[in-house]
Amino acid sequence: MGQQDGGSAHVTFRKVQKTYDGEHLIVRDLNLDIQRGEFLTLLGPSGSGKTTCLMMLAGFETPTAGEICLGDRVINKLPPHKRNIGMVFQNYALFPHMTVAENLRFPLAIRKLPAAEIDAKVRNALAMVRLEKFAGRYPQQLSGGQQQRIALARALVFGPELVLMDEPLGALDKQLREHMQLEIKHIHENLGITVVFVTHDQGEALTMSDRIAVFNHGVIQQIDSAEALYERPVNSFVASFIGENNALNGTVERLADGCCQVRLDCGARIEAVARNVSGVGARTMVSVRPERAFLADGEGGGNRFSAGVKEIIYLGDHVRVRLDLVGGHDFTVKMPISQLDRQLRSGDQVVVAMAAEHACALDPVVDAH
Repeated sequence: MGQQDGGSAHVTFRKVQKTYDGEHLIVRDLNLDIQRGEFLTLLGPSGSGKTTCLMMLAGFETPTAGEICLGDRVINKLPPHKRNIGMVFQNYALFPHMTVAENLRFPLAIRKLPAAEIDAKVRNALAMVRLEKFAGRYPQQLSGGQQQRIALARALVFGPELVLMDEPLGALDKQLREHMQLEIKHIHENLGITVVFVTHDQGEALTMSDRIAVFNHGVIQQIDSAEALYERPVNSFVASFIGENNALNGTVERLADGCCQVRLDCGARIEAVARNVSGVGARTMVSVRPERAFLADGEGGGNRFSAGVKEIIYLGDHVRVRLDLVGGHDFTVKMPISQLDRQLRSGDQVVVAMAAEHACALDPVVDAH
């Protein structure tokens, strides 16, 4: 998957597989091109293969089959320290007995750079993360956010062509994490380096990435921009994993010109875009994003369903209205606080509506777990 102009790709995975026991493939037949200067996020649930891919690229794991190339060079057997790759981990991995400056000097010293050049690079790296005044401190004298910025500076200080980040912001609180997301994004934009970032946090992936590769069961389900993944998921897994999703199960009754009519299990009918359905009579999951549905007045065209209000959840700038659609489908509508009818109460009967173009018919959800 991904772009196939392998000649210009910075990193290439070709038919890469990984198994630890000879039976279960953690990564299966992975084809992936990462472009030079790209910020690519590997996103997926635990055990989906994303971290294993990162570790194979770093050189800490070896592929069972296939090739990984950096530029036009196969690096399967190249040891990590010869790959010119920077790494940032969740636990910072700073040396506690070294000062901040010594931590940054370390990767330069083992590359045997001249002392004056080392000093200049350390100063530049500290300036990049705005911690120039902390050169003489030890890691335990820094906050979690400051330690993560030093870990980032250490990964960048020797001018790597590629930086790998494994859940680097997982240990930080929400506000600091969001601040660091923007900081890393801006450093990436300024340096133009290639970044491969692993997370299971979809909000983080949507915020930071040029492209996101969504993993499940060792296979990339879709690789695309954040907007494309959210608005045009290729299957029910991506629709459910990226963002919030109302999943309406039913059977395709009519199919024409890229649109379909689905008879929902509750008996109601819905018009939807046919994005991944196998034909008339096939089972399908219709995906509707909560902000694409609305509470409607009176009669009108399009998809309209009667529903009972189960709960109204106040979230400051918006509310989430949890509904019980006819026939027992759970359904959530998300709306700006300014659009909320202040008289609305739990137990009220309402009409919920959504345009056909915002209802997306996909493959049926298979309960394999």
